[in-house]
Amino acid sequence: MRTETRRRTSARLGLAAFLVLGPLTACTTTTSDETATPDGTATGAATGLQAPWSVTFVDDVALVSERDSGRILEVTEGGARTVVTVDGVVHGGEGGLLGLAVDAERNLYVYSTAADGNRIQRYPLTGDPGALALGERTTLVAEIPAASNHNGGRLAVGPDGMLYATTGDAGEPERAQDPASLAGKILRMTPDGDAPEDNPVPGSLVYSLGHRNVQGLAWSDDGTMFATEFGQNTWDELNVVTAGANYGWPDVEGIADVEGFVDPVQQWEPGEASPSGMAHLDGTLYVANLGGEVLRAVPVDGPATSNVVVDDEGRLRDAVVTPDGELWVLTNNTDGRGTPRPEDDQIIEVDVDRS
Repeated sequence: MRTETRRRTSARLGLAAFLVLGPLTACTTTTSDETATPDGTATGAATGLQAPWSVTFVDDVALVSERDSGRILEVTEGGARTVVTVDGVVHGGEGGLLGLAVDAERNLYVYSTAADGNRIQRYPLTGDPGALALGERTTLVAEIPAASNHNGGRLAVGPDGMLYATTGDAGEPERAQDPASLAGKILRMTPDGDAPEDNPVPGSLVYSLGHRNVQGLAWSDDGTMFATEFGQNTWDELNVVTAGANYGWPDVEGIADVEGFVDPVQQWEPGEASPSGMAHLDGTLYVANLGGEVLRAVPVDGPATSNVVVDDEGRLRDAVVTPDGELWVLTNNTDGRGTPRPEDDQIIEVDVDRS
C-alpha cells in the first residue's frame, strides 16, 4: 500500500490534486434534481487507503479504520503507519472493522465484526503522535447481531460524554422493533459499556429503536442529535433523534405520518443518497453519501433542505471535522462497489463556504 499525506498548498499538491467546483444547488425534502456543479475546493489530505470506514482524532492526529484489512492507521504529515491490526475481525460484505471514536481520556472505541457478531471494544491510547500504540482492550458489548449487510457501525462520543453506537437490523427487519434486541437501534452507554441511569429503559443500552441501518451521527451546538439512515427501496432518511423514540422500520419508511413513529426531517431517494457518515460544522450538517456519490450540506435551522457541496469524488463514507476546524471527507471507492481511481481511497479536505 502507498499512503501519503498532503498539505493544502499548490506547491505540495500540484494542479492534478485540485478539484474546483461551481455554485451550490438547493433541493427540497424529496427532490433529487441536484444537477448543477457544486461549490468548494477539494484537495487530497491522504491517499492509498484500502476500504476505509471511519476517521477520528486523538490530539491532532487522525486515526483511520480499514474495513477489510482490520487495520487502524495513524495518519500524520510524515505518512501513515499501522497502529494495530484488530484481532478477530471477520470481514465480508459490509462487515469488518467499522467505526472509531476517541474520548477525552484518550480511550479509543472500536466497532468491528467478529465470528459471534458485532462488538464494541475500548483501548487506552498510549504514546505520542507518530508512535501511538494501544493498551489492553476491554470488550464493552459483544454479540450484536451481524450479517453480510446492515451492520450499522458508527461510534460517537456525545456532548454528554456518553458513547453512542449505531446498529443495523442485520437483514432481519423485525429485530428493529424488538426492544430486547440490540439490532436496528441507536445504543447509548457509559465509557465502561454500562447503561446510563437516564436511558429510556432502566438497564438497557437502547436509546432509540425502529432503525434499518444508521451510519451517521452528529450533534448541533444546542445538543440536538441527528442520524442518517439507509432506507430500503423508497427513502433514505435524516432523523432528529430523541430518547426512547421509535423511527418506524420496518413498518414505515420515510415520511409516513403514522402515530407512534417519528418521521424524518429530510428524505432522499436511495439512488441519490445512501447516507453514511456525518459531521456538524458552523450550523451545517455535512452528509457523506455512498450511492449518490455526493457530499450534502444540511442547515441545522432548516433541516428539510440541502445543497450538494462535492459531487466528483465517487463514494463517500465519512465526514469529520478536524481539531483545526477543517472539514474532511473519506472516499470509499475500494469497497467493492465503487470505481477506484489511482490514488484511492483518500481523505479529502473540503473548503466550504462558512459565511
